[in-house]
Amino acid sequence: MDVELYVYDLSQGLARMMSQGLLGIHIDAVYHTSLVFGGVEYFYGAGVQTCYPGSTHHGQPMEKIKLGKTEIPLDDILEYLDSLKETYTAQSYDLFKHNCNNFSNDFSMFLVGKGIPDHITALPETVLNTPFGAIMKQR
Repeated sequence: MDVELYVYDLSQGLARMMSQGLLGIHIDAVYHTSLVFGGVEYFYGAGVQTCYPGSTHHGQPMEKIKLGKTEIPLDDILEYLDSLKETYTAQSYDLFKHNCNNFSNDFSMFLVGKGIPDHITALPETVLNTPFGAIMKQR
């Protein structure tokens, strides 16, 4: 089964236009990611959720990245997904430390043996290391 990463921009382009002024650094997007395989999109927000690919409330993805193929049987994938549901609960969501991109990265490691692109997983730490991010850390 082919495994794809769907990448959405939660800012709808505003990050690219305004990040330099607000953060002192340029960022391209505020990323939300999900994994798509077998005709289903898997993502994390209010817990682990599924939908028809491209039908989340985030609109259409800004990018689709082929991560590889998985030969893992669907029953094993669903069993692993159930274990992720214990870790990725609505209550444990944290915008900077435990978010959709962490979920996509963990799930991708299981499915294809590699994570999602570093520029996506590193973005929260990049933002937290700005003066604005330091203020957000204190909250």
